[in-house]
Amino acid sequence: MMKTLLLLIEILIILGVTIKNIEAERHNKKWKERNVTSQVSVKEIKQFLSDILEPRKLVKVINKRENRLEKMKSHHKLRMKGFQYKDLSKRHKNYLKEQAKKMFTDEGDQLFKMGMKILQQSKSQKQKAEAYILLAKAADMGHLKAMEKVADALLFGNSGMQNVPAAIQLYKSLAKEGSYKAQNALGFLSSYGIGMEYNQAKALIYYTFGSAGGSIMSQMILGYRYFSGINVLQDCEVALRYYKKVADYIADNLEKGGGIPVEKVRLAERPENLSSNSEILDWEIYQYYRFLAERGDVQIQVSLGQLHLMGRKGLAQDYYKALYYFLKAAKAGSANAMAFIGKMYLDGNDAAPQNNATAFKYFSMAARKGNAIGLHGLGLLYFYGKGVPVNYTEALKYFRKAAEKGWPNAQFQLGFMYYSGFGLWKDYKLAFKYFYLASQSGQPLAIYYLAEMYATGTGVLRSCRAAVELYKGVCELGHWAEKFLTAYFAYKDGDIDASLVQYALLAEMGYEVAQSNSAFILESKKAKVIEKAKVYPMALLLWNRAAIQGNAFARVKIGDYYYYGYGTKKDYQAAATHYSIAVDKHQSAQAMFNLAYMHEHGLGIAKDIHMARRLYDMAAQTSPDAHLPALFALLKMETLHLLQDVLFLNNVSCEQFTTSWKWTESDHTLSLYWDVLAIVLIVAVLIVLLRNHVG
Repeated sequence: MMKTLLLLIEILIILGVTIKNIEAERHNKKWKERNVTSQVSVKEIKQFLSDILEPRKLVKVINKRENRLEKMKSHHKLRMKGFQYKDLSKRHKNYLKEQAKKMFTDEGDQLFKMGMKILQQSKSQKQKAEAYILLAKAADMGHLKAMEKVADALLFGNSGMQNVPAAIQLYKSLAKEGSYKAQNALGFLSSYGIGMEYNQAKALIYYTFGSAGGSIMSQMILGYRYFSGINVLQDCEVALRYYKKVADYIADNLEKGGGIPVEKVRLAERPENLSSNSEILDWEIYQYYRFLAERGDVQIQVSLGQLHLMGRKGLAQDYYKALYYFLKAAKAGSANAMAFIGKMYLDGNDAAPQNNATAFKYFSMAARKGNAIGLHGLGLLYFYGKGVPVNYTEALKYFRKAAEKGWPNAQFQLGFMYYSGFGLWKDYKLAFKYFYLASQSGQPLAIYYLAEMYATGTGVLRSCRAAVELYKGVCELGHWAEKFLTAYFAYKDGDIDASLVQYALLAEMGYEVAQSNSAFILESKKAKVIEKAKVYPMALLLWNRAAIQGNAFARVKIGDYYYYGYGTKKDYQAAATHYSIAVDKHQSAQAMFNLAYMHEHGLGIAKDIHMARRLYDMAAQTSPDAHLPALFALLKMETLHLLQDVLFLNNVSCEQFTTSWKWTESDHTLSLYWDVLAIVLIVAVLIVLLRNHVG
């Protein structure tokens, strides 16, 4: 207990330094008055920190914690000190125990709630730091949820306070108290060897205990491990059970209107200019869009409204801005904007309080213009009886009209009506048809019900593998996917360790993008949380997992690792095998080029100049970026081949020369660069003549 307390004090010191740094940067800004029920004053924070940091009071803090525990025990000892408690009723004894426990936990619970409220409402680093101060105080009082929050902040680097050793100590203490979140975290750390011994067996034990305790993340990790056969025997049925538990939880949230957008940025695609990645909207581009919207561009107004409504492309969810842009577009006659306003009033939020009549009005306006979203909205109102009597016939009519226009949510609703038998006879074939159509556009609930049908063999031949793959897609919409954004921004801000830890956790849960991103960061050798000796082996492991899930770039990377001996022994044959897979399955131009080079030089495979030529040509035809590299590789190969014949055989006939270069006549790629080819040939002839003259 003493170690845990000292650890918490160390955490508070770190937080104190963070607060002071932020104060120094913003000393010229006045702190506005805030509601005491939702915020804590700076004076209180400074007073608390000064009490903790003052050395002479350190012993008092420790004694205070120990005295609290002693008070809980004192009630059981009073009867031994002359007090006549023998005749007290059992109810009175229980009352004393409850009062002691309440005194010990009430203050911590209040601090935890206040800290969480500030954290959820915070829009600045300063407010977040204040929230963690309160959570650390609650954790010091033994509040388990507060301890979990502080440990997570230390592990993932929230508010710039990453301290992995301190996080591990807290997790170990929490695990002894039965925290399933701590079990999951310790399993994750063991699986990567971050701050702990690399031990997959221990990781599996931790995940199993975490899953048994109710950790959704542990269940998802185990589902992925059993499906892929990672340190366990591959078992689709076991994976199905784990994934279904998580998918049921996600689907329940989705049906209640929950769920978050997942922006998955691939770091390996554009490392030189991350801000240009299409998954995240650059701030300057956003400002330009705002300018266009204010100038009356209706399409941009609707797009900005959608981005703010859902919180997409790295923008914060803002219902007021969404409604503002939708109203401007609706005034200009946009049917989409009218439909989205109807949706906002149907769901209800701060900017547009729930109002069925208003929702019906805007949906009707959009539907009269033939808008699919408006038609779907009217169908929902009749299906659930919101503001109108329940009428499945009317709902079916509107859903069909919207589905015919390709709106995936309407296609899902049609499938659900046929699946459940609302207002019509059950028809699993038609249900499957509409679920499938909606799933092609990524409709999450349609994917979930397709998984249900494959898992049970309802209306379709049962397939465990198909069910697991579909459930997996639903599971990846969980709230934990928020870490994709925080990890990306941490990487962009230069906090490599915090970014890696977050991506690594997502990779452990089976996200292919996170696996390739984690490997990419490890390969850069900028991360410090993993030992240098483990960097390449761990990167190779992650590239392999990403490749198995269909990442062509990762497959080529595995070939590179075997070719150069990164994280494994050099193995040209294995490298050629992986390049061949990338060529056959993904038509990778890079893999074609690499395999051609290996055929040219006979590395790991038989030397075959004709195959090398063919692969170089294929690379040039597959990707415009490969035109010049393939051309120069071909020129080099043929020039060396020609020089070898001239210099060492000295009897190259005109016929042999013509045959050797006959392939250039029909090659479209080289015909584009005939002048370069001619120059190279002239240089080669001059070299030969010069050598003969010198000789």
